Amino acid sequence: MDTDQPMNPYTGAPNGDAVPHTGTDGLDAVCRVVAAAVPAYAALPLTTRAELLRRIGAALEGSRDEIVALGDAETGLGTPRLHTELTRTRVQLEMFADAVAEGSFLEAVIDLPDPDALPAPRPDLRRMLVPVGPVAVYAASNFPLAFSVPGGDTASALAAGCPVVVKAHPGHPGLSDLCGALVTSALAEGGAPVGTFAVVRGMEAGRELITHPAIAAGAFTGSAAGGRALADLAAGRPDPIPFYGELGSLNPTVVTPAALAARGNAIAEAFVGSVTMGSGQFCTKPGLLFLPAGHHLDGVLGKAVGEASLGPLLNARIRDAYQEGAAALAAVPGVRTVVPPAPVEEPGFRAGAQLLAVSAGDLVRYADRLLEECFGPAALLVEYADEAELLAALAVVPGALTATVHGEEADEVAARVVELAARRAGRVIWNGWPTGVAVTWAMQHGGPWPATTGSLHTSVGVTAVRRFLRPVAYQGMPDELLPAALRASNPLGIPRRVNGELSLPS
Repeated sequence: MDTDQPMNPYTGAPNGDAVPHTGTDGLDAVCRVVAAAVPAYAALPLTTRAELLRRIGAALEGSRDEIVALGDAETGLGTPRLHTELTRTRVQLEMFADAVAEGSFLEAVIDLPDPDALPAPRPDLRRMLVPVGPVAVYAASNFPLAFSVPGGDTASALAAGCPVVVKAHPGHPGLSDLCGALVTSALAEGGAPVGTFAVVRGMEAGRELITHPAIAAGAFTGSAAGGRALADLAAGRPDPIPFYGELGSLNPTVVTPAALAARGNAIAEAFVGSVTMGSGQFCTKPGLLFLPAGHHLDGVLGKAVGEASLGPLLNARIRDAYQEGAAALAAVPGVRTVVPPAPVEEPGFRAGAQLLAVSAGDLVRYADRLLEECFGPAALLVEYADEAELLAALAVVPGALTATVHGEEADEVAARVVELAARRAGRVIWNGWPTGVAVTWAMQHGGPWPATTGSLHTSVGVTAVRRFLRPVAYQGMPDELLPAALRASNPLGIPRRVNGELSLPS
C-alpha cells in the first residue's frame, strides 16, 4: 500500500513513520458512515452544534505545544508562525460557533399569506438555508492548520450542519493524524453522531472521494492543476456537485507615481517583507509589483532581500517547482534580474529569494509566459511608462484573490486602478499588503478564475458557511411540520425577515 512519508524540511530527511493511504474499500466504508450521519448531525440543536465547534477549538488549544512542535518538524514554517496559525484556527472555530448560535446564517425569510397581493393572492411562503450534505475537504500544504484538517473549510462545513471527510495533505501526515484524532474525540465527547468527521489519505482516494455518491460538495486549497482536475471530476459526475477551489493568484500591487515620490523606499522594503513572508508560500503573496519606469529602487530592493530571513520551503517538490518556475520567468525575452537568488548552503528544502523585472509592454507581449504563479520567494516587477501603459498591462492580469494600490490623496491614477482592481479581484487593499487575511464577517477570500473556481463565495470568514447550504422554501405548510427556524413562535430565537422587514428576537 502507498504511504505518505513525513519529511523534515530543515534536513531533507525522513521524519517519523509513514502513514498508509486509504484504499477504495476503506474510502467507500468511510463515505457510507458519513452519509448515515447526515440526518442526525443536521438535526442537532444550534446550541449543540456551536458547542461542538468550541470543543474542537479547545482540544487544539489543549495540545498546542505538541501540535506546533510536530507541525514545525513536518513543514519547517517555524514555531512563531505555527503558534499564530493555531490561534487563528481556534479563533475561527469560535467565530463560527458564535455565528451558529446567533442563527442569522440560516437566512430565515417569511412572507405571510396576503389575499390582496398583486398581481395575485400570495400564499404562505417560508424560506431558509439547509445543509447540502457531506463535504469533501482537501487540505493545503502551506497552512497545515488553518487550511488543513481542522481548518476553515472543515469549520464552516461543520457549522453549516454538514459532516466532513478531509483528504489529508501528504506534506504533513503526522500532524494530520494528530489533528484528526483531536477533532474526532472532541466531536464524540460533545455528542456528535458517529461519522460526523473522518480523514482519508492518498491521491487516488482524493479522486475517488469527489466522485463518491455520498459527497455533496467539495472544498479545495492548492495548485491550479490539482484544483482544476478535481473541479472537472465534480462537474463530470452523473449528479454534478458544487466544488469550491482556491487555486493560484498573482495578487498584483500597483504603486502610482505619487506614491513612489512620497515613500518609494518604504514601499519597496515592505514589499520584500510581504514577498518573503513564509518563504513566499502564501496564496496572497504580491507576485506582481507595478512601478513607474525609472523608479531607482533596485538598490533598496536588493538590500531588503539580503536582510530577509527565509526558512525552508515546504517540501522538495515545491522547492524544485519554484526554481524551475523562476528560471522560466527569467528566460522570457525582456526580463532582467533585479536581485538574483543567493547561493544556498544550508541543508533541507531551501532556495534563495529573487526579483525579476519587465516592461509593461513586454508583460502584455509575453503574458502567456509571464503570468504564471511562481510559488515561493520570487516576484516580478512590471515597469510602466505612463497611465495608459499601466492600465493596458493590468488588463491582461488574470483574476486574483487580491489587488493592492499604493497611492496618495487626490491621486487620479489610483482612483482608476481601484475601479479596475475591483472588477478583477476579491479584495482590494489601499496602502497595505495582501499577506495576512483577517478572519471576520466582512472578509472576502476568493476571486475570479483562476483565483477560485467560483468568485461568489469566500473560504475565510463567517460567510464561508454559505458554500455548504442550499435554500428550501415551504409553501402553505402547517406550523408543526415546519423546521424550527420557520415556525410562528420562532423557538430558536433567531433573526428573521418577515414580510420584507427584519425581525430581531426580543
